Amino acid sequence: MPKDGGIGASSKRREDVRFLTGVGNYTDDINIHGQAHVFFLRSDIAHGTLNSVDTTAASGMPGVVRIFTGDDFAGVGSIPCGWQITDKHGEPMQEPAHPVLATGKVRHVGEPIAAVVAETLEQARDAAEAINVDIAELPAVVDMKAALADGSAKVHDDLSNNLCYDWGFVEENKAATDAAFEAAAHVTSLELVNNRLVANPMEPRVAVGDYARGTDEHTLYTTSQNPHVIRLLMGAFVLGIPEHKLRVVAPDVGGGFGTKIFHYQEEAFCTFAAKACNRAVKWTSSRTEAFMSDAHGRDHVTKIELALDADNNFTALRTETHANMGAYLSTFAPSVPTWLHGTLMAGNYKTPLIYVNVKAVFTNTVPVDAYRGAGRPEATFQLERVVDKAARELGVDPIALRRQNFITEFPYATPVAVEYDTGDYNATMDKLEEMGDFAGFAARRAESEAKGKLRGLGVNCYIEACGIAPSNLVGQLGARAGLYESATVRVNATGGLVVMTGSHSHGQGHETSFAQVVADMIGIDESMIEIVHGDTSKVPMGMGTYGSRSIAVGGSAMVRATEKIINKAKKIASHLLEASETDIELKDGAFSVAGTDKSVAWGDVTLAAYVPHNYPLEDIEPGLEETAFYDPSNFTYPSGAYACEVEVDPDTGKVSIERFIAADDFGNIINPMIVTGQVHGGLAQGIGQALLENCAYDENGQLLSASYMDYAMPRADDLPMFDVDHSCQTPCTHNPLGVKGCGEAGAIGSPPAVVNAVVDALQSAGKDVTHVDMPLSPDRVWAAMQ
Repeated sequence: MPKDGGIGASSKRREDVRFLTGVGNYTDDINIHGQAHVFFLRSDIAHGTLNSVDTTAASGMPGVVRIFTGDDFAGVGSIPCGWQITDKHGEPMQEPAHPVLATGKVRHVGEPIAAVVAETLEQARDAAEAINVDIAELPAVVDMKAALADGSAKVHDDLSNNLCYDWGFVEENKAATDAAFEAAAHVTSLELVNNRLVANPMEPRVAVGDYARGTDEHTLYTTSQNPHVIRLLMGAFVLGIPEHKLRVVAPDVGGGFGTKIFHYQEEAFCTFAAKACNRAVKWTSSRTEAFMSDAHGRDHVTKIELALDADNNFTALRTETHANMGAYLSTFAPSVPTWLHGTLMAGNYKTPLIYVNVKAVFTNTVPVDAYRGAGRPEATFQLERVVDKAARELGVDPIALRRQNFITEFPYATPVAVEYDTGDYNATMDKLEEMGDFAGFAARRAESEAKGKLRGLGVNCYIEACGIAPSNLVGQLGARAGLYESATVRVNATGGLVVMTGSHSHGQGHETSFAQVVADMIGIDESMIEIVHGDTSKVPMGMGTYGSRSIAVGGSAMVRATEKIINKAKKIASHLLEASETDIELKDGAFSVAGTDKSVAWGDVTLAAYVPHNYPLEDIEPGLEETAFYDPSNFTYPSGAYACEVEVDPDTGKVSIERFIAADDFGNIINPMIVTGQVHGGLAQGIGQALLENCAYDENGQLLSASYMDYAMPRADDLPMFDVDHSCQTPCTHNPLGVKGCGEAGAIGSPPAVVNAVVDALQSAGKDVTHVDMPLSPDRVWAAMQ
């Protein structure tokens, strides 16, 4: 196809027409006749014994339909965790129950205690204020290391302590790694914090439960990144609803960033209450509720050590991390600091020995789970900060030190159990240096100093693992679900296609890029293809969207289903053209006989499939619809090199980003414009973490940053114009599109680039500063300078 469409074209996002004109269909837009509204009474105490919940006065208030407490869920299952970790001693993690509504104790500020269903939201809120709750406050556990100390208050009384698991990886490397440190010519060590974040998608979470008594069918409309997984977890493990009686619909979703992957209590409640009340029940999160009920991200405290020989070659890496789980185990929480973090500690470097220890800890805080990048940003931040510190200690150029230790031969089996199939880290660094004009940095620094500002340059590299797979491997690692993807391609009689994908779009542009792939394969216009997702009654069982898996896994399933369509269509075309099937070619929307001018249009073949007057019935049945499931044989490994230039005001500590450059390798590119947009978004989030965002608790477990008055989101004037390039392309070798994934890269690669730049700026002024923890707020930077 000409490049005004198909793979490689910057086709405009078709979904933006409805988004920008205000006619999108978001979950809060869904209103069912006769629906009631729910308001959750949430704990304002981080830890306490729940003695009683008296709803007597509230039940008689105007508009109240019914009030639910934990007692109403006595026969209901616990909110399940989707990944089990086995610790370094071979023992399964401690896995506490997670009730829909609190029973016995409250364990974090924001935990729902009671739910009022009323005719209006205002009536539900008024009634909730009349509920009398008696809680005997207990000491709160907030600090992870204190939580593990002898005598610490236990978050869950039925567990032996607050340690979820103590994970060592690769355990058989430990002795050799320790020996390498003993023999090292130089050791660099660093202790750092990966600060807790709140995802803050533009659209808060919403759940609308509906129940059809005549058919005993449940429907949940929800803001989810993976509706089939919600259906499986909620139906099978919480409410006991057969899957064929439970429909989950995730319509347009305004951003997810990981926080909408998980199965939440509110979803289970609205589904349960709809049947109990015999009417639809709706909940829409307020922004303050989101801060204390959406799963948080990051929150790691790490000591990392890097060993080098006398020639500055990396010989070993050793880390010890405390990872906060919060009060309960969210859906994928245990996997984030382990398999999504430990397996990436090799980074871009050929370090022969690596040992990673992770202690996951329960605290009286909101549960922590995957947030854009999920484990990969944590690994990259540790690694790229310690490499930069090593370069400064050794007095060598930080780029040269990285280049010296780059992996250059592929495939490459790392010492942390993954194999990179392809990459070229020197190429992305070459591109970064070309774009960055590093030779001119001294002059730019001098200009800044003339204005009384300090200028710093930070560089870093990253690699990430996307499209987590294969299912048989992740099953051995503790995943309780498969990680394949599905697609059904249905061709209409007149040649248009409906592609039903198990992937889910919440801002990525799937309706555009997926259509580009199918259009390119057949040679038809993209407008002939409709992409359907987000409804378990319409699409085959799929695993949804997270971990930059959509095009690599979902797109590959779509390619396989389309290949089946094309193969069947060729059989029909060969019959119509009276030629051998092996001689049939498909190009530009027409089937032709190789070496002749005989051809038949795509639409004529599809019509023949449904009007089979002239049809090879003895060979194939009528119709043209195929389904494929794709389970990858390996992760994909995007990589890149980033550079950041900052100015620091020495009088106030304020940091401003002056330049930011990103050179990424995403393999083959489907839509360059969409990829650039994804990188821009990731960079904004990563810079937000580095400079501004921080979810803070006091010693009593009170959330201090539960609104935009206290939690600093990045704004347009906090960010420069980004200089982004993704021309360095080493195609993935094990999926049919050669793609790698791009959605999380910016959030992974940008935080260490910012911190490296600030440290460089402070050291340029003679300050003995080797590290500043994120966020690099003015007061932190100023204090470091003193």
